[in-house]
Amino acid sequence: MIITQVTLYRYDIALKAPIAISLGTIEHARNLLVEIQTDAGITGWGEGSPFWMIVGETQASGLAAAQDMARLLLNRDPLAIEECLTTLLRYLPGHPTTRSAFDMALYDIAAKAARMPLYQFLGGSRRSLVTDETIYINTPERMVEDALRIQAKGAEAIKVKLGTTTRDDIRRVEAIRNAIGEATPIRTDANQGWDVVTAQAVLRAIGDWNVQYCEQPIQRHNLAGLRQIRQSSTVPLMADESLFDAPDALRLVREEAVDYFNIKLSKSGGIFDALKINAIAEAAGIPCMIGCMSESRLALTANAHFAAARQNVRFYDLDGCFEHASDPVHGGIVYTGYQIELPTTPGIGAEVDSTFLKALDKIVIRGASV
Repeated sequence: MIITQVTLYRYDIALKAPIAISLGTIEHARNLLVEIQTDAGITGWGEGSPFWMIVGETQASGLAAAQDMARLLLNRDPLAIEECLTTLLRYLPGHPTTRSAFDMALYDIAAKAARMPLYQFLGGSRRSLVTDETIYINTPERMVEDALRIQAKGAEAIKVKLGTTTRDDIRRVEAIRNAIGEATPIRTDANQGWDVVTAQAVLRAIGDWNVQYCEQPIQRHNLAGLRQIRQSSTVPLMADESLFDAPDALRLVREEAVDYFNIKLSKSGGIFDALKINAIAEAAGIPCMIGCMSESRLALTANAHFAAARQNVRFYDLDGCFEHASDPVHGGIVYTGYQIELPTTPGIGAEVDSTFLKALDKIVIRGASV
C-alpha cells in the first residue's frame, strides 16, 4: 500500500459565542483537515486544531507546512507510521498540531486496514468515558448560570477557566460552589495566567471547596515554580502547556512538578507521541487526562479512542464540539448527556459530511503517477 494523494482543507466551524481563557479569545474554530488516499482504496482522515496562543501555530501556518508534509508522504507506505512521522519531524521540527492531523489520518488507515476500531488497534477496549464541560472566563454571575445549566444536564464534573486576579478568581469559584452545592467536583484551569504567589493564594482559598485539580497555574517553562506550588497546595496540579512531548514529560517527572498530565493530540503531535507521554506517566505513577482544543467530533473521536486504549487515562475533557454552532461529522462518538459512546466501525469511525466538505477551501497534493 502507498499514499497516492493528500487533500488539505481549511476546516472552519463557527462557534455559538466567543470563548475566553486567560491567554485570549477565539470566535471561530479554524482547524485543519487532512485526507490521505492510498492505492488500496483506503482513506484516512485527520484533524488538527491550532490554538495559536498555546501551540504557536495558526490555520494559515499549518496549511503552509502541511503542503510540504504531504509531499514528503507521497508514495510512502502509510502503515509505516513511525517512519512517516519521523520523516515529518526531521524535516520540519515543531508544528505539533499540523503533524497530529497527519498522524491521525495514518492511524485511521492502519486501523481500517486491520479491520479494527482504533481503540482495539491500539490494544484497548470499548470502555465507558464521561466528559466534563467547561465554563469560560466571564463575570461570576454569568459563570454561575453556566454552572447551573451544566449541573442540570447531569455533569459529573465542571471545569472552570480562571487565570485573572486573586480576588476575581476566588469570587468565581466561590460563587459557583455556593450555587451548585458541595457534591459536584470543580476542575480549574488557569492557562498560565497566574504567578506563583497568586496561584498559592487562590489555591489556598479554594482548597476546601471540592476542587479536583488545577491545570497549568503558571507559565509553562517555570517547573520550579510548579513544584513550589505543588508542595504548598492541597489542590493537585495538572500539567497542560508545560507538556508537549515525551522530553517534557520526563522533565516534569524529574522535577516532581505535578500530580497529573493533560494529553492533547493537537498539542502533542498526535497518537504516536501521546502513547510515549502516557507510558512515561504510567511508569512514574502519574494519571493522565485526555483533553482537547476546539476540534470537531472527528478529532474528538480519535482522542476518545486513545483514552479507551489506555487505562492510565483517568479524566476526560472532550467537550470541544459543545461550543460549535454546527456538527459537520458523520459517525464518530455519541454523547448521551456526558457519557461518550465509541463507534465500533474500523478506523476512527468518523468522517466529515460531503456537502460540508465541498464548501471548504482545499489543496490537493498528488503523486507523480496519479
